[in-house]
Amino acid sequence: MIDFSRANKLIEQVEKVITNPKKVSKGSKIKVGVDLGTMYTVIVVCDENDTPICCKLRQTNVVRDGLVLDYIEARRIVAELKKEVEDAIGVELTQACIAVPPQTSESNSKTHKYVVEGAGMEVTSVQDEPTAANNVLQIQNGAVVDIGGGTTGTSVIQDGIVIHSDDDATGGMHCTYVIAGNFRIPFEEAELIKMDKSRELEVLTIVTPVIQKMAVIVEKHIQSYSVDSIVLCGGTACLKGIDQTIEKTIDIKTYKPHNPFLVTPMGIAMSCSAYTV
Repeated sequence: MIDFSRANKLIEQVEKVITNPKKVSKGSKIKVGVDLGTMYTVIVVCDENDTPICCKLRQTNVVRDGLVLDYIEARRIVAELKKEVEDAIGVELTQACIAVPPQTSESNSKTHKYVVEGAGMEVTSVQDEPTAANNVLQIQNGAVVDIGGGTTGTSVIQDGIVIHSDDDATGGMHCTYVIAGNFRIPFEEAELIKMDKSRELEVLTIVTPVIQKMAVIVEKHIQSYSVDSIVLCGGTACLKGIDQTIEKTIDIKTYKPHNPFLVTPMGIAMSCSAYTV
């Protein structure tokens, strides 16, 4: 059994600062992470000791499979979230780290960087998403699987070091498409059903084939390595029962921490070098 006590405590702190951000004094040091995802854009700020200070997020539709589809809109959203964070904590954000799905091309990674720099922050580091997530999870041996809105990224970790990382274009968005097809409704309505806690078991039944496909993707990436446990993160990992379905499909112990959606954004912030404001 994996001990998530540290990770869960960090994520619970992030949840708190969404509605109750902390003020930052001039001369303090902070770290900033920007997660430009398929379904959400998130900015997390923490102090030099990785204590969360503020988190702001916005539902978006500007990225698909790690590719920025609408640069102008993406930049506008990041700039607006940046301003919200600055108003909340009382200091300007000038630097940030970002993350992209594993195996994202250099040109697509640069586009993510240009979005954040266009919003007024110097990008000091670019991580791959599962590696960033492991800053929170601190898995020493096993696989970290980041299931986002558009992609499933898998990192194999041995002795705390990522030795293999890859990505495939299957994620929460594909679950939503299946729900939409099942009920013959628009994507937006299907997304609401997917997020409805009272319909979790119904949703799981409908999207099980997609989850099984994700499991097969993960199995493909880890089959050449000695992996006896998988840890899920990313927004799609919030689906109730997704861990049991993956475990049953590929017969490898599968776990997830509290609110997996916030793991990667927090991990991106933690990957930064602190700077003085």
